[in-house]
Amino acid sequence: MILSGREIQMQLNKNIFIEPFDESRLNPNSYNLTLADELLVYESRELDMKRENPVKHMTIPQEGLVLEPDRLYLGRTAEFTRTESYVPMLEGRSSTGRLGLFIHVTAGFGDVGFAGYWTLEIFCIQPIRIYAGAQVCQIYYHTIEGDYSPYSSGKYQNNSGIQPSLMYKDFE
Repeated sequence: MILSGREIQMQLNKNIFIEPFDESRLNPNSYNLTLADELLVYESRELDMKRENPVKHMTIPQEGLVLEPDRLYLGRTAEFTRTESYVPMLEGRSSTGRLGLFIHVTAGFGDVGFAGYWTLEIFCIQPIRIYAGAQVCQIYYHTIEGDYSPYSSGKYQNNSGIQPSLMYKDFE
């Protein structure tokens, strides 16, 4: 089952942590997260799963930044989240999708116990100007059945910013 917005609010600072939290962004069954002012782009056109791929850091200026199609941009949420006892999920907002802007390729599924900023895999259908602080995605929470072990991977847990793929560590 998906938690209602009221239940999300009741679980704040108990099993759900969102920093900073703004009550005006609470929806009937989700909470809107915002885009931070930084991006990463891979320097090479060809990426390798078995190697660390170099990235270039970018800052989204106050006047916004135009994203180009056929390029993957890695961003992050401005909010740090932590979840206990629930499965966090991330999706783009419909207003974002209607502009042809996608905020994740495949990584919308979180794990119970995840703590960190959400890295966003951003791409667009046509050129679009984006702005830091825009409410581009929403987090929602599923209940979990049965005994579980909380997420404890060292790859992405308690991150402090955007994280490029660390898949190469799976091959070590």
